[in-house]
Amino acid sequence: MIIRRRLTVGVGILLATLTAGLGTALPAAADEAPTKASPKVELVLDVSGSMRTRDIDGQSRMTAAKQAFNEVLDAVPEQVQLGIRTLGADYPGDDRKVGCKDTKQLYPVGPLDRTEAKTAVATLAPTGWTPIGPALLGAADDLEGGDATRRIVLISDGEDTCGPLDPCEVARDIAARGIHLVIDTLGLVPNAKIRQQLTCIAEATGGTYTAVQHTDELSDRVTQLVDRAAEPVVTPVATEGADSCSAAPQLKAGLYTDRQKFGEHRWYRVDVLPGQELRASVSVSADRAVNNDYGVLLRAVTVHGREIVRGSESGTGRTDAISSGLRYPKPEQDGTDGEDKPAAETVCLQLSNSFSAPASVKTSPGMPVELTVDVVDAPDDAADAAAFGLGRGWWLLGVLVLAGLIAGLLLGWISRWRIAVWRTN
Repeated sequence: MIIRRRLTVGVGILLATLTAGLGTALPAAADEAPTKASPKVELVLDVSGSMRTRDIDGQSRMTAAKQAFNEVLDAVPEQVQLGIRTLGADYPGDDRKVGCKDTKQLYPVGPLDRTEAKTAVATLAPTGWTPIGPALLGAADDLEGGDATRRIVLISDGEDTCGPLDPCEVARDIAARGIHLVIDTLGLVPNAKIRQQLTCIAEATGGTYTAVQHTDELSDRVTQLVDRAAEPVVTPVATEGADSCSAAPQLKAGLYTDRQKFGEHRWYRVDVLPGQELRASVSVSADRAVNNDYGVLLRAVTVHGREIVRGSESGTGRTDAISSGLRYPKPEQDGTDGEDKPAAETVCLQLSNSFSAPASVKTSPGMPVELTVDVVDAPDDAADAAAFGLGRGWWLLGVLVLAGLIAGLLLGWISRWRIAVWRTN
């Protein structure tokens, strides 16, 4: 009887222990966040015969591309699954039908072995045709499967030579699949037809087109696009700047898109508290033919029209996007009661451009604008000129006037003293 009681108690304790263990284990498993799928990127490189041309930093386009690829491969984030596909790399003949099938996957999409990928790129030599359409279809197939973000980065120096398969139509078909695949294009030759085709391919999938003329530009841009695939997707918010500060939209930290006509001024407003720093940057894309020599100006101005700080950049027709930015650290207010909330300063951001175009170019709709606004804690020891008021005009003007007055008095006194001595002698 005692043995049965002990056995019953032991079984009860065992069951209770198992139940408690399951009760704690199940919620823990349920609380585990699902593993995020690794983003997939495929670099598609044009290896056609025209890549032999020596017009990039004194070397051939192919050499520049290989150098850029090596730098990109060294910087690929660990979580990115990367592959490489070529077009025009194998068939050197004149048979159009054969040449337009010349695309293959050089390195499979997956975890990156940098040494193996670099070795594969080193074997490439400019060879044949430019089958961009078939290469894009192949790359889309290479990236199939899973829910990860997908991106194709196409680097080419020429138009597709394998019509009637239009690469723009191919890009639209890929976009229609609903697989959220973005195609970014980079053009190595500033040619209007090439630019038009590569822009069409990118815009069909929500990607970007960039014209590059130097090896470092190619490396930086491809690295940026690969890194972008690994970052969370941020959807820009559409806004519309006003023609004056008083009518400008109120913006918070975030990414915004707008359009700006040639020579237009657009205004936006941001509130900045004492102890915060405003960081703003803007990019304006020349999505049509424009005249050389242009610029972009971004100014931070008070509501009374006094300039705080500015950022500007100029271009000469070699790039299709021009960017500028500024920082404004607002110092803490001294002697304020801890219970009183400090008042925010309204900063007006003015965006201006000096683009112009031939009379045949349409100026409407305006050029695409991407505006980034961030408000962070100001640095404790700001070295930025705006923190000292150098960008505010009056402070610097006062110092210069005072310095000029002192220097004038000093020089006048020395001159009078020298004349007096000369008369005495």
